[in-house]
Amino acid sequence: MPHDAHHALSPDAAEPGSTEIGQATALTAHVTTLSVACAAVLIVLKFAAWWFSGSVAILASLADSGLDLLAALLTFGAVRYAAVPPDSDHRYGHGKAEAFSSLIQSGLVFASAVLIGKEAVQRVLHPLALSHQGAAMTVMFVSLALTGLLVWSQTHLLSQTASVAVSGDRTHYIADIASNVAALAGIAAATLLNAPWIDALAGLAVAAWLFVGAVGVFRNSADQLLDHELSTQARDRILALVCQDPAIMHVHELRTRASGPYVHIQMHAELPPSMTLERAHQIIVAAERRLLEIYPAADILIHADPHGRAEPHGGAFSEHYEHLETPEETTG
Repeated sequence: MPHDAHHALSPDAAEPGSTEIGQATALTAHVTTLSVACAAVLIVLKFAAWWFSGSVAILASLADSGLDLLAALLTFGAVRYAAVPPDSDHRYGHGKAEAFSSLIQSGLVFASAVLIGKEAVQRVLHPLALSHQGAAMTVMFVSLALTGLLVWSQTHLLSQTASVAVSGDRTHYIADIASNVAALAGIAAATLLNAPWIDALAGLAVAAWLFVGAVGVFRNSADQLLDHELSTQARDRILALVCQDPAIMHVHELRTRASGPYVHIQMHAELPPSMTLERAHQIIVAAERRLLEIYPAADILIHADPHGRAEPHGGAFSEHYEHLETPEETTG
């Protein structure tokens, strides 16, 4: 059995494919619209704060919000395109648009970390005095409140539908919260201790945080683009659902992958050799319906094999898959 996916979207994240497409699209459309609006407001506020204070920590946070807006716009389009039904040129749908968007986001976050880190190092070596600290801190508190509300909304969405694009966007905003806190701490310390270089160190801390976030977003998107298997828990649930009918004696070559709001499931199910084709079809359709109750956004392909009489087959990858047998109690 393949190891668990290492990219949990959140502690209570929904499983891929567990939400109907219409519902998932409506939820992600609402949250991504909020994301774009929030990023635009934060940019205006932080630009004003940086203009008056000259704080490099606020500049770091402003740069992060600028990339948040770009990433939010990418996510805004990606989640809508990913929900477009399959067509003649994209038989497996358009779900990977989400992962592609998330991959671009990781590059943006990494670029932001590099640029902010460079500016912070320069300010550590050549500190500049800050001004209008009170107004700057007020803006940062407002930014924290707005960003916190958005992250809460995104976390709530991820508990209902698994969206790698929204997960990547959420990572941006969590980094934005960290940058806001670092900016506040840097401004306060620089003001109270009359040490402007502390503000620059706060900016450097934000850069390090962004780099870690970029790595996480990259791993999430790469897993989906490379067709990483679903978690062991999800695969076990799939097997249990299929094997509720004792006529299904064994299952092998189970393959799963997520693609945006969709999940693709395929397997070979072994049935009694004497069973009629019509009866085998009924059993397979019933198994598909059990899966669709839990994974309504699933694309399912189950191939029936005569138990004990099917020669090895399945194409180029079949020999690379371990033989997955059903639990002993389901074998009859």
